[in-house]
Amino acid sequence: MQILAVILLIIVVLAVLLWRGQSRWSQYTSAQSQKVKAAASQEVNYVNLEEVNELPEPVKRYFHLVLKDGAPIINRAFISQVGGFRAKPEMKGWSKMEAEQYFSTSPRAFVWNSTISMIPGISISICDSYIKGKGGMKGKLLSLFTLIDAQNRRELDEGALQRYLAEAVWFPTALLPSQGVTWTALEDHKAKALITDSDITTSLEFEFNEKGEVVSIYTPSRYREVSGKYEPTPWKGRFSRYINVNDYLIPEEGEVEWHLKDQVYPYWKASLREIRYD
Repeated sequence: MQILAVILLIIVVLAVLLWRGQSRWSQYTSAQSQKVKAAASQEVNYVNLEEVNELPEPVKRYFHLVLKDGAPIINRAFISQVGGFRAKPEMKGWSKMEAEQYFSTSPRAFVWNSTISMIPGISISICDSYIKGKGGMKGKLLSLFTLIDAQNRRELDEGALQRYLAEAVWFPTALLPSQGVTWTALEDHKAKALITDSDITTSLEFEFNEKGEVVSIYTPSRYREVSGKYEPTPWKGRFSRYINVNDYLIPEEGEVEWHLKDQVYPYWKASLREIRYD
């Protein structure tokens, strides 16, 4: 009986610790999300497609495809995703991933809260954010044991802003010149988008298909954490299956990969389950 009592006590203690960890994690992620939502501009503005007339041809074609004159400029966006994640290049399979993400376009900010199921019953929670010009990432095993706590690094700030720029295809008014994006022609189906936020300036190459859809983004240098150090590494994202949401045309599916010296390492893929705009 004593052994049974000890086992039951251990189970209760572990359950309490797990509950407290999950509660604290939920409070943290909710607070981060609220920062993004509360900071977003309430100003009401509308799309005027005349501003894209002097842009490179593929960019102009993109905006005429995905936006309508008079559509509201998006101040806030919420998306939920389901997909897969690969934590290491040597992993053959994909771990199931579910995520929710909040965006503000003025000021630029996002918070991405995800749960990655490594094995049945064991999950990792990740909170990736860009708030007030600062990137940060926290990760916990079972919402309890800290795996990642990265912040106050210039490399994180720049990488997070690059992520924001790539994911702006989900709230495409943020890519307009009036929203602070400078477009430069590269090739017939490519153009460079450049933005500055706080004291960070970064850019991505956008590739468009014949329809005008953005099919990929690329940079030869995005910082990747390797054994505690940050290495500039080629990074590419792909988008597909465009759908109409509230008269904005956006990709339903996306995937992202690192281009390592000896291999291409796809590490994230997802489909949209829900998207809302303010």
